[in-house]
Amino acid sequence: MQDVSFDDRIRAAASAYVHQLDDRNGGFVSQTELDQFEFEGQRVSLLQHMRGIRIVSGLDAALTIRTTFTLKPEDRPYEDDIGPDGYPRYKWRGTDSEAYDNRGLRQAMKLGKPLIWFIGVSPRVFQAVNPVWLVAEEPEQHQFVVAVDQDLKLPWGHILPHPEDTALQRRYVEALVRRRIHQPLFRQRVLEAYARQCALCHLRHAELLEAAHIREDSDGGEPVVPNGVAMCAIHHRAFDRSVLGIRPDYVIEIRQDVLKEVDGPTLMHALQGIHASKLSLPMSRQAWPRQDLLEERYERFKAAS
Repeated sequence: MQDVSFDDRIRAAASAYVHQLDDRNGGFVSQTELDQFEFEGQRVSLLQHMRGIRIVSGLDAALTIRTTFTLKPEDRPYEDDIGPDGYPRYKWRGTDSEAYDNRGLRQAMKLGKPLIWFIGVSPRVFQAVNPVWLVAEEPEQHQFVVAVDQDLKLPWGHILPHPEDTALQRRYVEALVRRRIHQPLFRQRVLEAYARQCALCHLRHAELLEAAHIREDSDGGEPVVPNGVAMCAIHHRAFDRSVLGIRPDYVIEIRQDVLKEVDGPTLMHALQGIHASKLSLPMSRQAWPRQDLLEERYERFKAAS
């Protein structure tokens, strides 16, 4: 018989360990760190080698799940996606419902156990969505429905009496999924592409870095690396407020009125000092900012000037 207290203890310890890594690394967790987790004096990797579902010896239910990183999402062996209700899906391993890994996922769902979802942002580096719950299974699609917040566990599958209530619920789900998965994942992938440094001033403290959208979410901008630039907080705010612009040839410009100001060392070095310098670009050309998006955004900057 499974030791229920062991199950609860290791989940709590694993969750706390991953939160600690998250805080220390500015939102990133590495495979090396996940392999070094220790519980009650024993080394227990939080990842399963060559498989996406981790079931620790002594547990019946899965402890963690993983989505593999690939440069092109369509190249993943399993395509975890968002369902029509706004909830993410996590694919079975293979197509056999009684395979060991799939039974472990089903047991986690039946027992209502929290899991940690590791989503690849680069080779051996992950975003941790911690915790998540499996709230339903869709056998025909070989997948489970994932709740990324405790508030989403109960509403799934409940038919609301009025269509407007259903639409409101979906918007609520989408907002939570965007906050817990899409926005952090966009940030992590952009920062990884830029070697975890500000593309304008080269600041390397990941906890102080952000992913700036070139075309905003509200304007239909996609959460993909070519629509982002890694920036420190001050440059991100300046970019959003059209204090600085980036030309399609990747040259940085500071608004003329700001160039003429005299206001101490922060203005001098952080803004005026980068005028006419060039953006530091990712090693992979596929990750470079799209020039058509930069052109669109630069026109806004010029209009503000």
